[in-house]
Amino acid sequence: MKVKEIAIIGAVVAAAAAVMLLKQSKQTDPVEALPKAADAASVAQAQALPRLVDLGAGKCIPCKMMKPILDDLMANYADTFKTEFVDVWENEAEGKKYGVKMIPTQIFFDAAGKELFRHEGFMSKEDILGKWKELGVNNVQRSTANAQR
Repeated sequence: MKVKEIAIIGAVVAAAAAVMLLKQSKQTDPVEALPKAADAASVAQAQALPRLVDLGAGKCIPCKMMKPILDDLMANYADTFKTEFVDVWENEAEGKKYGVKMIPTQIFFDAAGKELFRHEGFMSKEDILGKWKELGVNNVQRSTANAQR
């Protein structure tokens, strides 16, 4: 009986330590995580970009259809807006944080982090770029020309 009690206490202590470590890692300042060589101007520019967050899952069919689009946006429009993918099946807390009702969901944020537009379901590259243009992101056409070269 005593061995069982010791095992339970050990498990509780290990779980408490894991929770404390997770809380500490989440409190890390994101700016401190940037490379030390980055100058203040590049840090400010990186933080000042609008952002597209696509919430989906790796095994959802419309989400799989979005993957090459998101990869293209990340590669060819990184100087115009940030593109992020969140797998809500692997990270349920993020899905709840963004209030996701169905996947995929795309959320457009301005540079200050204010939500500008939300779309549920598959969204083509052309529709995404058109929405950014509609929302006033002016460099989309320039980036499109660069992507076609």
